[in-house]
Amino acid sequence: MLSEPSTATVRATLPAVGAAIGDIADLFYRKLFDAHPELLRDLFNRGNQASGAQRQALAGSIAAFATQLVEHPGTRPDVMLDRIAHKHASLGVTAAQYDVVHTHLFAAIAEVLGDAVTPEVAAAWDEVYWLMANALIAIEERLYAQQGVVAGDVWRAWEVVSRTEETADVATFQLRPADGAPAPAFRPGQYVSVQVELPDGARQIRQYSLSCAPGSALRSFTVKRVHGGGAPDGEVSRQLHDHVRAGDRLRVSAPYGDLVLKSAEAPLLLASAGIGCTPMLSMLEHLADSGHRAPVTVVHGDRSPADHALRADHALFTAKLPDAAAHFWYENPEQGHPADRTGLVDLTGVAIPSGTHAYLCGPLPFMRAVRTQLLAKGVPAADIHYEVFGPDLWLAEG
Repeated sequence: MLSEPSTATVRATLPAVGAAIGDIADLFYRKLFDAHPELLRDLFNRGNQASGAQRQALAGSIAAFATQLVEHPGTRPDVMLDRIAHKHASLGVTAAQYDVVHTHLFAAIAEVLGDAVTPEVAAAWDEVYWLMANALIAIEERLYAQQGVVAGDVWRAWEVVSRTEETADVATFQLRPADGAPAPAFRPGQYVSVQVELPDGARQIRQYSLSCAPGSALRSFTVKRVHGGGAPDGEVSRQLHDHVRAGDRLRVSAPYGDLVLKSAEAPLLLASAGIGCTPMLSMLEHLADSGHRAPVTVVHGDRSPADHALRADHALFTAKLPDAAAHFWYENPEQGHPADRTGLVDLTGVAIPSGTHAYLCGPLPFMRAVRTQLLAKGVPAADIHYEVFGPDLWLAEG
């Protein structure tokens, strides 16, 4: 909880800091990478840095955390903190790196806000930072302990066993630990980080949802080729698609992620768009394997049936459940596809059972639209869970 003097100071300065937080985040990253270029090369996503998405996500998370502290002092945004901590753990972030961030973040705050940063203001925002940082450090330490790894040392060598072309732009890679030891357990919906060495020597990291059920002997993740306007957009997906084949090795993290099934008995809605289907496939296969009997509503949107990765599995696992229905929307459907399933996902005619827990994954506009429709149908906000591939811009976009 923020101290009383700091609460008053943060409340008074929050509008000014909030208005400048984008500039602060931009300057922070420039200072950080000037001092530690290896972080941009081997830890941070260069594509997200180039697009500004990471800066936007950082600004949104800091503003949201500070607002929570002053408006709801008895609580903290645990959902947001858990999501960030899982991502950090999958990257191998350590407690010592928070000191590095603190140094350059507060240098950026002082430079952007100038004389407005009095000793009292600096002390108050320092308290905000360490409340957030220490909360993340504690969660990350717990996550490392759960996986039985030393803090930050999350990487193992994995061998690619097979590769399957799902669509023209999507491939699934099956892997096993290169050392022959058992693969670590995971929960359906979780992801791994994959570290890929690029032609310029950088070791860039991306997260990919595991698209298999936990009972599988092998682990698989599915990658969509990103067609960017040039480096670094899509540089990792292109490297995987163009160069990784059976017999190659990849460095893969322990599994993390907070988009996991919260209730084994509740009715479920699994909604996805595009490559967002991958965590839903893991959940569906697990539900089929475990004999889930409550209603399951499967919703997916895509450009066309040919673009719908793992389409056959999506339908197959749904059909294995005793009380489940799949609804696929396509913007460019094949002949005979229902007219009311053409275009963007629209839940108007889809029955949502009482007590449904919803899980969403896909582009942010899709998830916002589905969430709005679910709220209108009476699904409580607390029962709607989501996963974002890349920086979480939900808060940053308001």
